[in-house]
Amino acid sequence: MKLVFLGTSAAQPTENRGLSCICLEREGEILMFDAGEAAQISYMKSGLGWNKKMKIFVTHLHGDHCVGILGLLQTMSMQNRTETLEIFGPSGIEEFIAANIKVLNFGLSFPVLINTIKDEKIFENEKFSIRACKANHSIVAYSYLFEEKDKPGRFNVKKAKELGIPEGDLWNKLQNGKEIIINEKTIKPEQVLGEKRRGKKIGISGDTMPTQELEKFFEECDYLVFDSTFLDTEKQKAQDTCHSTAKQAATLGKNANVRNLILTHFSARYKDEVEHLNEAKEIHNSVITARDLLEIEIK
Repeated sequence: MKLVFLGTSAAQPTENRGLSCICLEREGEILMFDAGEAAQISYMKSGLGWNKKMKIFVTHLHGDHCVGILGLLQTMSMQNRTETLEIFGPSGIEEFIAANIKVLNFGLSFPVLINTIKDEKIFENEKFSIRACKANHSIVAYSYLFEEKDKPGRFNVKKAKELGIPEGDLWNKLQNGKEIIINEKTIKPEQVLGEKRRGKKIGISGDTMPTQELEKFFEECDYLVFDSTFLDTEKQKAQDTCHSTAKQAATLGKNANVRNLILTHFSARYKDEVEHLNEAKEIHNSVITARDLLEIEIK
């Protein structure tokens, strides 16, 4: 599992930063959070693949976070995508996509399912869930939390062989938590598996001011990607535009007991992110600044 940053700029692109777009790749599936203008270019550079299982989660309907969906849809069709694409976003997301497809008059080679979200668990399967929480921005906006379910403990090959379990299907069943019967004996998964491994929690703030609700929402995250549009010298500007400073992001991360904080969404006024990093490191002990095409392995 890894995070791939395709765009880290706020409001407008720079020579080195594209607009907001983050991908979480897990077991061949892509979970994309926002898609600013020209997201398909960065996506192409990432080599993530055009026909993978994919879901797009839109934080809010400002152009630098959603306009890139249209280019992605067109490029995917030109790449002959066949896999269904699911899109989640605030009220208006369905109208935005449907109207643009109609006006631009392009067809799709694959099904698109659009879901309007609220504060709630918006997706769940046997491996993970996605929850949404209202952010504090200038328009309706949401933050997202990816929660991986606990994974089975590591398989003890030596123990399995001692129990006379042949390699193959039966090992697979035990690894997936199912009992098996062999030589008229019932073998339970816990006989060959170590302790369960805690699933990872990854938070994506989108555009927001820090709030107590988000602090609670992101509690105990293994990784939190948070709005750091400004330095603290511009905190009034951050408040006026409903964004956060690097210091505010770090304070929220520390209060929420976040293990690793990743700063992103930098204003074009800043040529680099050195000061953002220094500011945040005074408060939180594990901080990095995102950059375009940065990949972070989730361990």
